[in-house]
Amino acid sequence: MAELSYSSEKPGGKRPVKRAPLRVDLTAMVDLAFLLITFFMLTTTLAKPKSMPLAMPSGVTPEGVPETGTMTLCLGKNNQVMWYLGIADKPLIGPKLVNYGKDLRNAIIETGKQVLASNGKSLMVLIKPAEHSVYSNLVDALDELDITQTKTYAIVDISKTDIDLLKQKGIY
Repeated sequence: MAELSYSSEKPGGKRPVKRAPLRVDLTAMVDLAFLLITFFMLTTTLAKPKSMPLAMPSGVTPEGVPETGTMTLCLGKNNQVMWYLGIADKPLIGPKLVNYGKDLRNAIIETGKQVLASNGKSLMVLIKPAEHSVYSNLVDALDELDITQTKTYAIVDISKTDIDLLKQKGIY
């Protein structure tokens, strides 16, 4: 270790005052910091995942719902959805192609208003995911139903007629 030596011979005849080097012990502060970090890690609540409740009945078919009150959403590829009102063979409102978000939301709202005005009942929505649709599209469709406060909906298997309609629209 190197030392610095002072010579006592300075002009003016004063001797330098010898001071001990300062040493601060930080052990207690480090211990306190780790205790505080541990305390806050253990007492903090993490963000809880938000999920939409979904009750799926098993073996129940949506019978008893008139075709005038049934809207079908066929989920295709390229983040597009085809919808129609009624049955696929002779729809009351023909198959229309929309995107997720405002387009789908407006279609659900307008169709719901039309069904309520015509037969006084709420809208029943059937969601039919195709083979080439992605899971996030199903979640988006469920989110739109939740936003529009559609009470009755079901996720069902897609039929051959719906697949043919999707092929005609070019999104299968």
